[in-house]
Amino acid sequence: MAEQKIENLLNVSLEVNEEEREKSPSLSTGFNEVQRTWEIIVRFQGNIEEILVDYPDIQVRTLSNNYAIIITPQQYVESIANETYIEFVEKPKRLFFELSAGKSASCVNQVQQGVNNPYQLFGAGVIVAVIDTGINLSSQQFRNADGTTRILNIWDQETGIEWNQEQINQFLRGDIQESEGKTYSSHRKSKVNVEPRSDLRGMVKEQQIQGSDVPGRDLLGHGTDVAQIACGRDGVASQADLIIVKMGIGTTDGFPRTTQLMEALDYVVQKGIEYGKPVAVNISFGNNYGDHTGRSLLETYMNEISNLWKCSICVGTGNEGLGATHNGGVVSGTGETEIEFVISEYEASFNMQIWKNFWDEFDVEIIAPGERNLGRIGRYNTVNRVNVLGTTVLTYRGLPSPYSSRQEIYIDMIPEGANGFILSGGWKIRFIPIRIVEGRYDCWMPSIGSLNIGTGFLRPDGSLSITIPSTAQNVISVGAYNGRTGTPAAFSGRGYVSQIGGYVMSKPELVAPGVGVQLRVGKSVSGTSYATPFVTGAAALLMEWGIVKGNDPFLYGEKMKACLIKGARPLGLSSPLAVGSQQGIQVPNSVTGDCVKLVLG
Repeated sequence: MAEQKIENLLNVSLEVNEEEREKSPSLSTGFNEVQRTWEIIVRFQGNIEEILVDYPDIQVRTLSNNYAIIITPQQYVESIANETYIEFVEKPKRLFFELSAGKSASCVNQVQQGVNNPYQLFGAGVIVAVIDTGINLSSQQFRNADGTTRILNIWDQETGIEWNQEQINQFLRGDIQESEGKTYSSHRKSKVNVEPRSDLRGMVKEQQIQGSDVPGRDLLGHGTDVAQIACGRDGVASQADLIIVKMGIGTTDGFPRTTQLMEALDYVVQKGIEYGKPVAVNISFGNNYGDHTGRSLLETYMNEISNLWKCSICVGTGNEGLGATHNGGVVSGTGETEIEFVISEYEASFNMQIWKNFWDEFDVEIIAPGERNLGRIGRYNTVNRVNVLGTTVLTYRGLPSPYSSRQEIYIDMIPEGANGFILSGGWKIRFIPIRIVEGRYDCWMPSIGSLNIGTGFLRPDGSLSITIPSTAQNVISVGAYNGRTGTPAAFSGRGYVSQIGGYVMSKPELVAPGVGVQLRVGKSVSGTSYATPFVTGAAALLMEWGIVKGNDPFLYGEKMKACLIKGARPLGLSSPLAVGSQQGIQVPNSVTGDCVKLVLG
């Protein structure tokens, strides 16, 4: 059965009609309305090139470790999933940038300043890779003393063009005549012989580079600010080399996709191998779709690629801590459980995921404003529809997958007709117990960046407000704290603490300054977006000490995470303490992690 190898959200997207899909950003992400094709993520075994024999119309971009991204007409999706060498299939999700006097607070100065300082660590010989909105090439933050760039490569996913250091320097000098008319291609051709397309990294991209084409132009400024903290001239790893990936922006909704993140990670790790240098990767965005257990194809891919080379991947936990986008609890076996939420006015679409243990059996009812009971969510693997006052409510009760033992119940609301908004007001979800073993449930709405003000749960649960992909096990998940007051940032995404035998695991692993970070005169920023690059830069400094200077050639991956945790300090205290200290904030915890605040000194 193909649907058993296809994630629930893609199953829903394939089953709804075209009008319903167009009105739902969650369902339409990955679908090209013009070419009538789907972009899908697959995990496979064997030789993926064999797929072209039976499906000559598809396009394939191979990634590391038996992952691939396929562009296919919709009618082939289920057939592709049925192929024996395809293990699982997912659709892309939208990613949201986590917007909302760190070097001193993190004790970076102590390992850099002083005449007799034995460390003198500035990230030399290490690559800092920033996957974000681009870079401002005119900034002196990313140049050497002679004015040349410290950037080794820029890959612009919007244009498909990759720039090397020589070409960037040529652009900065204004000496662009020699490059005019030349053709440049992406960093490597696809292993599959298919027709080139401008929006595919793995394909050849031909374009004339003209003087007006600015490499990796950062229109939002987010990527430039993140890079400045991690490795700018005034940042943490001020002598590190840079690789910049400007994320492609969706043509319909303005958000990058998880498929682009996977390709960006493959690109920067392969570049690190090519240059023979360790890589510290910065990712300052995320989303809420998934069971938050680290088992999606995106998260498992990140776990595996982190072991491919000497790299450390740092990911922000998001700013959902105060966003009212998560509600969790326990369904008792003796009575009904209700959760209430509000949809504010002028909301064009809305969706919610309910995740539960498959062995817990309970029915789910949706109560619309005015106590209108829309009935119980019905059969497995079938889209159910009900209409209420101009709003179509789509529901889907899925089954566990080979990658997750949890069961998803998906709800999507769209307005009826060509225009309009969904029904605003107070809504309820009612759980009716049948057979309860544990009863745990978790509900997530989309990230606050995609919702109107006022939409959210009436009694939100700030726990598990951490965003994906910071939930991946092998990444370093970074929350935010206020460097001036020494207190956790209330908006910082919160995770969990779990114990398996004698091993305690927590998300986030640590926090870094992320409140009122002063970038320059007149500009300060807040959010886990800006806490994460402090940790990315710190990882680069430790890689310089360990790998480049020969003190520890294995200082990357999980060992890097362990060293950062060991050296960190509970908030409000000035010396490293053991995990679980009764002084300061109790650790580990779901807000600040194993070790609380980043400290290098």
